[in-house]
Formats: sequence, structure tokens, C-alpha cells
Amino acid sequence: MLVFILKRLLSLVLTLIAASVVIFFVIEVIPGDPASFMMGFEASPEAVDALREQLGLNAPLWERYINWIMALLRGDFGTSYTYKVPVAELVSDRIWVSLPLAIYALILSVVIAFPVGVLAASRRNSATDVTIMGATQLGIAVPNFWFAMILVLLLAIKARWFSAGGFPGWEEGFFPALKALTLPAVALALPQASILSRVMRSSLLDTLSEDYIRTARAKGLSRRQALWRHALRNALIPVLTIIGLQFSFLMAGSVIIEKVFFLPGMGSLVFLGITQRDLIVVKSVVMMLVFAVIVVAFLVDVAYAFVDPRLRKGRA
Repeated sequence: MLVFILKRLLSLVLTLIAASVVIFFVIEVIPGDPASFMMGFEASPEAVDALREQLGLNAPLWERYINWIMALLRGDFGTSYTYKVPVAELVSDRIWVSLPLAIYALILSVVIAFPVGVLAASRRNSATDVTIMGATQLGIAVPNFWFAMILVLLLAIKARWFSAGGFPGWEEGFFPALKALTLPAVALALPQASILSRVMRSSLLDTLSEDYIRTARAKGLSRRQALWRHALRNALIPVLTIIGLQFSFLMAGSVIIEKVFFLPGMGSLVFLGITQRDLIVVKSVVMMLVFAVIVVAFLVDVAYAFVDPRLRKGRA
């Protein structure tokens, strides 16, 4: 188990290094001169030179990369060119919107998908299975912002159960803040639950066709007992992979939902950084999101070891 975790930690570190190199070159090399890009083509040469000096762009490329990485390790993400405040301050204000929203949506997705996927697998080719698969196909095909608009129309405008947008802040109380995140979380969770339930069904059906399941059935276990005692745990590995990917998407890919509900989250911060050509914000925030994605992938790998005993014993 320890060897397995150490190997995954080494992989995590190497992936982070590779990701940092890619992000640095994409943002600071491919656009050409970052200072000219940030100030626009109408800026005077003197102003561009001053910004280049301020950002340390006159240093060699390798030195700029090392300085950026060392600053990140110290917790210094730079100062926003647009807002004139540290990027860490912008992130600290917005992470407490995006992170709870992602966790909330992921919990809803799992709560919906697990029983639905198990039900569909246990009643394969029945009317229930066909209905569930049709509903999940619709959930995958329909964009989450469409779900968001329907939820706002039905539950915010007509029923008046929720607000149509905005975030009061956690200082106003846990339940008011959670209520404000409910509609966006549901809008994000429905497509993800559709994907997860189909993966759960497919993985369970594959597991139920294995020889050890037939052996368990031959020893007297019912189909339901074989499913819950043996098949479900072994079917969780691909499901855990999808859950990890979904959390990464929910953290970094909820820009449209945050715009629909006027949420001041990380997605909105990246979007504003791109539209305002604030490369300092974009570079630092994207690196933090990549770090979150890689850490989640590491945690999923560790979860594999608890689900699959072969990994704990080093045989796989």
C-alpha cells in the first residue's frame, strides 16, 4: 500500500511540473510579448516597457519560470493587473463559492446516480431500464445552462422557493448560502448524474457476467445478494474515475452556470481575467485549478487501493 501511494505521489509531482511548464509557455510565450498583449496594441512603447520591467519580463525565460514557481511555493500568486490586489486575495474570496458548489453538485450527482444505476442494472432490458436509460440520455444531451434556466423559471420565478441568482455569503448563515447554491448545484448535477448512472449500470453489468458471480449464484446466492455483496464493490473502480473527473469539471468548468446565477466563483474569475487580458490572474488561477485536478486524481487512485485489494498488495 505504501509503495503504491509513493508511486502515485511521484506521478503527482511530475505531472504538476509538466503542467506548470505547459501553462507558463502557453500564457507567456505563445501570445508573444505578454506586456503588449495585456496593455493592448494602442499602448505607447514607454508604457509597455514599464509594464515589462514591472513584471520582470526582461529576464531570461528560464529565470522567469523559476521565479514564478518559487513564488507559487511561497503562496505568492502575484498582483492582479486589473484589480491591483493580490491574486491570492481574489481566489480566497471566490474559492468559498466554487468549492462548496462543486462538492454540493457532486454529492447530488452521486446520490442520484448510484441508486438509479443499480436499479437499471438489476432490471436489465426491462421497462424500468429502458426508461432510465432514455432519461439519462436526455440528461447528457441537454446542456446544464438549459437546466439552469428551467429551474430559475419554475422554482425561482413561478414558485418563488429560491432566489434567481446571487450569493449572500457564508457570513449571512449556512442555510441561506446553501439555499443560494441549490439551484446551480442541481443544474450542474443533473448531466453529471446521467453520465455517472450509465457508467454505474454498464460497470455492474460487466461485473455480473464474471465467473466469480456465477460461482456465487451457483452456491445459492440470489441475484440481488450477489450484486450487493460482490458485484457492487468491484464495479466501483470506473465509477470512482468518473467521480474524480466530474469533481475536476465542476471546479473548473462551471463558468456558464456561475454567469447564469451571478455567482462570484473561480470560473467567473478566470473568465474576467481572460476578457480583461489579465494574464497574471489567468496563469495563477489556472495553475491552482490544475493542482486541484491532479490532487483529486491522486485521491481517486488511493481510493482504488481501498476498493481493489490487489493494489494494496502490490499485484496490480
